[in-house]
Amino acid sequence: MLIKVTIGDRSFHATLADSTASRDLVAQLPLTVAMVDHGGVEKTGPLPAALSLEGQPGGADPDVGDVGYYSPGHDFVLYYGDQSYYDGIVILGRLHDGAAESIAGIRGPVTAIIETVPA
Repeated sequence: MLIKVTIGDRSFHATLADSTASRDLVAQLPLTVAMVDHGGVEKTGPLPAALSLEGQPGGADPDVGDVGYYSPGHDFVLYYGDQSYYDGIVILGRLHDGAAESIAGIRGPVTAIIETVPA
């Protein structure tokens, strides 16, 4: 599943894994999410509804460029820095081609538009 994340005049693509959590996210799209920098390693923003945790581990150690979900806050997450293992993190997929580095350069609160990309 391919999604597009638009922040300002920049668009980034990501491929989502085939999971119940990813399918739940896609079912909510398109979305506009207010996101903030968190810990200097990620942009996070609340989703309107929780994603399924069926079949997911209790936590994860995301890599730079991962797209994730933080289940305790129902947050959509774009990882642009190194985050360590944390309970409640679900990896949804991966950003493409240097998107994490570009997102790292966008400081402060942003509005992200998340939508599916037609096949």
